[in-house]
Amino acid sequence: MTTTLPDETTLLDDDTARLRAAAEFVREHDSAALLPLLLPGLGGPDLRALAGHCRFAHAGLLLFPPDADALRAQLADCGLAPDTPSHPSVVVRERLALRHRRDPAELDVRILRPQVHGCAGERRAVEVFALTVPPHSGLERIAAYERTRRHEAHLAFEVGHSDPLALRGLCAILVRHGARPDGGGYNPHEDGTVLYFTTPADPACGYRRLELYARGDHRAALAAHLDHPASSARPPAETLLQLLTGAWTTQAFAVFARLGLPDAMDTRTAHSAEDLALLTGAHPRGLATLLRYLAMLGAVTPAPDQEEGFRLTELGALLRADAPGSMRPLALMYGGPFYRSFGELDHAVRTGGPAFDHLFGENHFDHFARDPELADLFDRSMAASSRMFQPLPKHPVVTAAAAAPEPRTVVDVAGGNGELLSRILTAHPRLRGILLERPHAVEAARRLLDTAGCGARCDYRAGDFADVPPGGDVYVLSRVLHDWDDDRCREILRHLAAAMPAHADLLIVERLLPADGSPSLATAWDLHMLCNVGGRERRADHYARLLADAGLQLVGHSPLPLDAHVLHARRASVPDPAARHS
Repeated sequence: MTTTLPDETTLLDDDTARLRAAAEFVREHDSAALLPLLLPGLGGPDLRALAGHCRFAHAGLLLFPPDADALRAQLADCGLAPDTPSHPSVVVRERLALRHRRDPAELDVRILRPQVHGCAGERRAVEVFALTVPPHSGLERIAAYERTRRHEAHLAFEVGHSDPLALRGLCAILVRHGARPDGGGYNPHEDGTVLYFTTPADPACGYRRLELYARGDHRAALAAHLDHPASSARPPAETLLQLLTGAWTTQAFAVFARLGLPDAMDTRTAHSAEDLALLTGAHPRGLATLLRYLAMLGAVTPAPDQEEGFRLTELGALLRADAPGSMRPLALMYGGPFYRSFGELDHAVRTGGPAFDHLFGENHFDHFARDPELADLFDRSMAASSRMFQPLPKHPVVTAAAAAPEPRTVVDVAGGNGELLSRILTAHPRLRGILLERPHAVEAARRLLDTAGCGARCDYRAGDFADVPPGGDVYVLSRVLHDWDDDRCREILRHLAAAMPAHADLLIVERLLPADGSPSLATAWDLHMLCNVGGRERRADHYARLLADAGLQLVGHSPLPLDAHVLHARRASVPDPAARHS
């Protein structure tokens, strides 16, 4: 039996019609409207988190022109720029090769992104994958199959801030609402990482596939995406074996940072393991073994033209000492004191007492206070997660204080090295600040705020929670309550309530345990707090009860990067001004 294929003109007309429809779709939709169509039931904080971090970028489709001239004509017929530059495909070419059991070298797939504009003038694109199918090339069957199945048709959302942890958090939200991981890849030609998902059946918009696109090399997040149970047929024993080696990963990153390798490497130029060994005083073979393992984790990438040559990736560059928002202190802390205490996790689980105290003979605050270098490392490790603070200067409470007729004061209680207060004061030159901290941390905060140009607008108080300065307008308590049990939290919150004037607002930054038990960084940090400080992460309703016990009322909460949230509280007897004017 033979199958007669339509003639070439009919097929080209069909491709052109699909291209035209895709361009119109891109012009008419935006993220907030599209995401609930792709994921029925998506709403609330999850929708705000996705729509806030993911910009609708393009609709993608696969076309099958016989040559480059035919493709340019199709683009022109649809009002798209015919001279749009193209790049070789990696991801789609390999997907097609796997699906049709062909050699990828046989498939000439190019990517083009002719621009279109949204209804409000937003710059978007139609992503065209063009598989050249010359007449009588033997590829016609592939084209016929793909036109029918539309495997590569998708809607793409570009992640605004390509932070590895935030990227994983966004993936977790998608999976929680029914999206199934469906492949992806890293394209070195444009230095971008693609994560594909299949959406629930019969989405209202007609597209079954969703793409997250993050600029840069995010192969660690990609590996987790590809290994997700929904996309992997890996045997359970193999999965468990990989999970059991997680300690190796922690130490590999810690040694990578401790040796100063990220600072000795470059994201553009490859270095040999032997040269890096000379620079860092490491053993050449031992270092080569470490680098191969780190390549598997996505921190470095092998040089294709150089044996035992490696270059730094965007992920690995986060461990450079001078990188903005460097995560090097976290690697040293998690691979140092906290790593040792996790070896005593059995004690914490059996007794409920911190393993850190059991191991070191004192709580971690006292232990760090005895060692200035360790105390400094801890403060810098806290600041390393400062990207979670990015939206806080735009919080309505902060912007309202900045717009007040009289200068207002922000009080940062246990404000560490001043990173959060610095961001708020830099964004709002009319605000003043007060930072309360331990004596050694006050000096570090003073240096940071002076460097940021905010020091003249800030006062510093050395003290404890009983010393909360009265009379402020906005109080900030960032990543403090999770260090303590409920009784101590109530005590801290009562000190705050006593210091707060009737009109004052309180912003609390913490990770919230999800009410539905879905995957979250808060769940991992809950175990960390149990093991190392005897504290805990909590759900929003738990914080609401603690606030109520202290005479405060939870007004609401909103998401922040790195799976954090900001909770807004006020004195219980004072109604929220926003509610009065709504």
